[in-house]
Amino acid sequence: MTDAPEILRYAAFTDDPEGGNPAGVVLDASVLDEAGMQRIAAEVDYAETAFITGESDGARVVRYFSPVAEVPFCGHATVATAVAIAEREGPGTIRFATPVGEVVIETSEADGALRAAFTSVEPETAPLAHEVVESLLDLFGIGPADLDGRYPPLVAFAGNRHPVLVVRGAHVFDGFGFDPALARGLMDAQGWPATMIVLHRLPDAADGGLRFEARNPFPVGRITEDPATGAAAAAVGAYLRAIGAVTPPARVLIEQGRHVGRPSELVVDIPDRGGIVVSGRAVPIPAG
Repeated sequence: MTDAPEILRYAAFTDDPEGGNPAGVVLDASVLDEAGMQRIAAEVDYAETAFITGESDGARVVRYFSPVAEVPFCGHATVATAVAIAEREGPGTIRFATPVGEVVIETSEADGALRAAFTSVEPETAPLAHEVVESLLDLFGIGPADLDGRYPPLVAFAGNRHPVLVVRGAHVFDGFGFDPALARGLMDAQGWPATMIVLHRLPDAADGGLRFEARNPFPVGRITEDPATGAAAAAVGAYLRAIGAVTPPARVLIEQGRHVGRPSELVVDIPDRGGIVVSGRAVPIPAG
């Protein structure tokens, strides 16, 4: 009888096991088929679980599953998995072969804490049709006047496709809600496999860099809102570069998770061209 693989649990984009975004991690999923991975992801019941299924040309083959379906890419599970590897093998460069392409992760240690930085695949942006923007506004119960005119609604891609809305007022950002079933229907109809992105501009960082707070609706299982979304943070970097809101190279800080009681911080580095770099810490979640 084949032994069941070890299932690890980490919180990503935080140094607090009760903060950040929890991810399941299976470092050796070579004995699992797709049904087995989906079953484990449902049992773990986090937004995503990452499975290393083998190697290809020196890269570790990784697949990501939510509790209900496979997703093309997951940033927080990538950070969690990379930190789990670094704990066992030491910091350095790790290559993941993912369904969206190769993702390179640099892990490092400072003051006894491990950090992982992944570079996204080549990003892109696309217009959001007017009727889709209207559907999003209706879903969230906000009006066109609540949008921040400096930031046009777009779809941004850096591994997954995410709609991006930026709202003006903190009261609007804090107060909007949505019906999870209606949200899931809209996401499925538009082919958005991961989160929707709603941002609010915060006061600039001390060095003048942009700061945003993010909310990422993601109705899947018992989850309705993601506390830290690495792929979405990369998409935000791509979005800001595409609309000329930053002058690369630039660093943007994203706070997320306050609304679901798991505060997180994601650091987004935006180069002149190519993939967006997203970094953060990850820590094991104690058993029980």
